[in-house]
Amino acid sequence: MKDKATGKSYAKIIWFGEHSVVYEKPAIAIPIYSVDVVATIQRIPAGQQIHCRYFDGPISEMAENLRGVKTLITHLVSLFGAQRLAFDLDIQSKLPAERGMGSSAATAIAIVRAFFDFFEVNLTRSQLLKLAGIEEKITHGNPSGLDSATASSNMPIWFIRNEINEQIDFNLPTSSLVIADSGIKGKTSEAVSLVHDNLVDEPESSQPLIDELGKIAETARNALATTDDVLLGKLMTQSQRDLAQLGVSNHTLDTFCQVACDNHALGAKLTGSGLGGCVIALAKNQRDAQQISTALRKAGATQTWIQSFKNYQFSTGEAHDNLVR
Repeated sequence: MKDKATGKSYAKIIWFGEHSVVYEKPAIAIPIYSVDVVATIQRIPAGQQIHCRYFDGPISEMAENLRGVKTLITHLVSLFGAQRLAFDLDIQSKLPAERGMGSSAATAIAIVRAFFDFFEVNLTRSQLLKLAGIEEKITHGNPSGLDSATASSNMPIWFIRNEINEQIDFNLPTSSLVIADSGIKGKTSEAVSLVHDNLVDEPESSQPLIDELGKIAETARNALATTDDVLLGKLMTQSQRDLAQLGVSNHTLDTFCQVACDNHALGAKLTGSGLGGCVIALAKNQRDAQQISTALRKAGATQTWIQSFKNYQFSTGEAHDNLVR
């Protein structure tokens, strides 16, 4: 056992496949390295304490809104037979809550990694995702698993609900993704219900949009592997049109997409459930990314991030069950 250990995870962004993924269509999600969560455990003389943006104090006194995190920690303590161990758990998160960036899943992944590092036990990817699911099931009820898979990954994720969850090849050495926070909380349940109702009430117009979003994700996978950033940008813009027709965009998100494209973005779209949250834009190079970021801030984005793709590394082992501590 160590005296101090850490675990890290990342924000997730859905690049392609919002809403259609609910209906067994493929989605592509990516980890955002610049937006991370770091969990640090260290021994202390007495007690079991946690420090995070929502609570500071004994783990036993955590409120109901943190029941998922509390349950996960309790499970991990029991797993390692450390019920009487005195420790301090500090969680530092750069992820904004309720913006479609997978905040709860990233927190769970970081906590699990920190505990396994603390007790110096190897952790496989399948174990990691299973343990993170303890928190996610409490927090989200019936999670798809996409958030945890992406928050724990070092590569884009190809995801089909209940079928496929794998890392995919990727080759965009000069491009960057700009993420802009609209400052508006995402409304996941409302957006999902809206799309469902549209499919029930107007299937002749809504179902083709869901089908097209799935086909866009399939085309995007090939474009990612062949360095076709121009095609990726066009697919992003087409996705935004489809999502807007499904009713999950809004004036702010539409405006941000237009501002990005007016400032040399290859394409732009909302990410996540919509009705708020973030917009993403693809830039051909770092200079364009900076210009897009500045323009979006001037347009009202509360914060922006730039994710370069040059450091993404693909590993076939990581895609299956390698050690991910």
